[in-house]
Amino acid sequence: MIKQQSILDDAFEVSIPCLRLRQPIGEFFIATIDRKTLCQITYADVRRMSDDRQFEQYLGIQRPLAANRVKEISQYVNTVDACFPTAVILAIEARCVEFDEAKSCLKLTNFLDRENPERNVTFDKIAQVLDGQHRIAGLMEFNGDRFDINVSIFIDMDVESQAYIFSTVNLAQTKVNKSLVYDLFELAKARSPQKTCHQIAVALNSYEKSPFHSRIKRLGTATNGKFSETLTQATFVESLIAYLTPDKVQDRDTYKRGKTPKAPDANLLRKHIFRSMFIQERDMNIADVLSNFFTAVAVRWPAAWSQGGEGSVLNKTNGFRALIRFLKPAYLHLCWEGEIVSVGQFTTLFDKIDLEDNYFTIENFKPGTSGESTLFRELMERSELGSLQAVF
Repeated sequence: MIKQQSILDDAFEVSIPCLRLRQPIGEFFIATIDRKTLCQITYADVRRMSDDRQFEQYLGIQRPLAANRVKEISQYVNTVDACFPTAVILAIEARCVEFDEAKSCLKLTNFLDRENPERNVTFDKIAQVLDGQHRIAGLMEFNGDRFDINVSIFIDMDVESQAYIFSTVNLAQTKVNKSLVYDLFELAKARSPQKTCHQIAVALNSYEKSPFHSRIKRLGTATNGKFSETLTQATFVESLIAYLTPDKVQDRDTYKRGKTPKAPDANLLRKHIFRSMFIQERDMNIADVLSNFFTAVAVRWPAAWSQGGEGSVLNKTNGFRALIRFLKPAYLHLCWEGEIVSVGQFTTLFDKIDLEDNYFTIENFKPGTSGESTLFRELMERSELGSLQAVF
């Protein structure tokens, strides 16, 4: 454990177990550091993330610390099964590190030059972060007993090599498809909003009489031989999940700890209309409401809902997002909390909307959030629910 001290103290030293690796790029070390020490020795660098760093200037890019990402990680690190399996990458000057081969450890120290203070390296500037700045910032909010982090440490790495490592890790890596991530929730043993939404997506995609039959791209990309898939699973899940929970990470953690979220009050239910059903594990009732709502859409606008290819937006991302936004005011208008609204009830509401199938085009509803918002507003106004629009 590192004692609290002023950055101007003469002595700072910590030893960390490590392994030395040799790869084509050169020699570096794999080590483990407890999160408190890691936050201490990289503190200043993390705090400067809003400014250009040397290797980022070399690349000609800017990568400021994202506040929302830090908030997400700060919450994640305090969940019951938090884990960072991949390494944080650090660069350290040779004057601040010594390798003890016999003990397989690195000794990290500050560096003070009384005659030339400009050369000083205080303990909070020992390590420069090449990758992992958001994780480190999030770990500052960890409130558990211990959280060890594996790190890759490069000694006296020049700026060009730093830029190469940065670009390889941050620019060349393939990002995981969100739809695949949600599909993997099927393997989870504990209940969670993510798993429930995934299971509802699978059920509605599989059931032959569902309005979503064979319409959802389970893994985010179209299935070979299928031309009806107009929605990704990620779009479906992320649009639905807000109706189940105000905090999906907290809910998942609660269930992982063997507990159940508390019952919602009336105000919460106006924002998250399926919250009670979710807590009561009435997942198929949620699926029933969705199926009835979108069946009514298909009854009211059969051509627009079934049309494939380019043209109609109703059954694609923008149309789906606008419709599922409209689901909340429609549901609250037609029933009490926890009830299942029938196809006929939804159809009665849609019959008030004087729009024809050929109106749902990209010319009238532009790609992106503007088209989604325009369609939502039209649904609200033409259904006579416009007076509630400020609420939703």
